Amino acid sequence: MGRLIFLLEEPSMQILLEGLMPRLFPGAPFLCIPHAGKTDLERSIRNTLRNWRVPGDRFVIMRDSDGADCINVKENIRLLCHEGRREDTLIRIVCQELEAWYLGDPDAMAVAFNDERLRGIGNRPRYYHPDGIVKPSNHIERFVGVYGKIAGARLMAQHMTLESNRSHSFGVFVSGIEKMLKS
Repeated sequence: MGRLIFLLEEPSMQILLEGLMPRLFPGAPFLCIPHAGKTDLERSIRNTLRNWRVPGDRFVIMRDSDGADCINVKENIRLLCHEGRREDTLIRIVCQELEAWYLGDPDAMAVAFNDERLRGIGNRPRYYHPDGIVKPSNHIERFVGVYGKIAGARLMAQHMTLESNRSHSFGVFVSGIEKMLKS
């Protein structure tokens, strides 16, 4: 079996996956290739997929939706994969931002940010469905004070779990990785 090659929108996704993947999928080989935003990612997809020559490697593309229609975003990426001659690529759209995955696991946030009060956000109706929250990074910043995407990803990677996470987007991501690793 080859590696999972993650083409990622931003470096914080790399930091999160490098800490999270070994915990969720011990021994699964993977490589993260971060980009400098959506435009950079989308510009690179076609050529990266077309020119990759390592047998057995499979691709996962991750991008935030940032308020855009997830179906349209995914379809645009699917077309780029088709042009890159890799129809087998797994495309995962993070709704709305990566931080929605964090809000989906308030217990992990409480431990990561060393603030027990964060456990209580899971009881607030507004946070029952974290994928629908616009600009979840702003919410986290309000809760924890100064917030940096890289530092936040590093902290959350150590504590997030599938079992307690309410983010549907996170669950779909994990399910997709599980299927890829079994095939």
